Amino acid sequence: MIQLSGIARKILSPNLQHYAISFHSITTGHCSTQLCLLDTASDKLVCLEDVVSNKATVIMFLCNHCPYVQLILDELVKAAREYQQKGVSFVGISANDAANYPQDGPQQMRELAGEKSFPFPYLYDQTQQVARAYQAVCTPEFFVFDRNMRLAYHGQFDDARPKSETPVTGQDLRQALNALLNGDQVRADQKPGIGCGIKWKTPLAEAG
Repeated sequence: MIQLSGIARKILSPNLQHYAISFHSITTGHCSTQLCLLDTASDKLVCLEDVVSNKATVIMFLCNHCPYVQLILDELVKAAREYQQKGVSFVGISANDAANYPQDGPQQMRELAGEKSFPFPYLYDQTQQVARAYQAVCTPEFFVFDRNMRLAYHGQFDDARPKSETPVTGQDLRQALNALLNGDQVRADQKPGIGCGIKWKTPLAEAG
């Protein structure tokens, strides 16, 4: 099993604000954590068992305001529609502190889901307990689970970054999903997620 070791780091980019990289001691093969959260698009409670697929399940930590998320949204929606036709399930979650970042509140999430025609639930993690359970640290960050709900991929969507010329393709996520659908091993050299740090209500160190 591969291991993404270390802790989340914030790095100063000359062209962008601080961003976060998801280096966590979470291993492939790790079982998914249960969740039950409000879907801002439908105003209904959605639990993990409602969306689990017998092919692959993608749990994505997203938010409205982050430029890293905004950059990939159109291609992400396209990829989700494509792979849903193959039996893959997608779930988006936002855990940002809406009191300090109101653009990431549930009403704004609902509006974005409608504007972009999200083909997946967009869940609001108000207590941030789900994000902490998954050890998520940034948006966007992707967790792909196999048919047995064991972690097969944890990392980035692709190499595209704001203000770079790299096209948005979803290559890394697509490669992981194609491997699972073909019954192959997901490649071990997984690049960590990179983006805006999750806006915690309580710093991780204080939360324990």
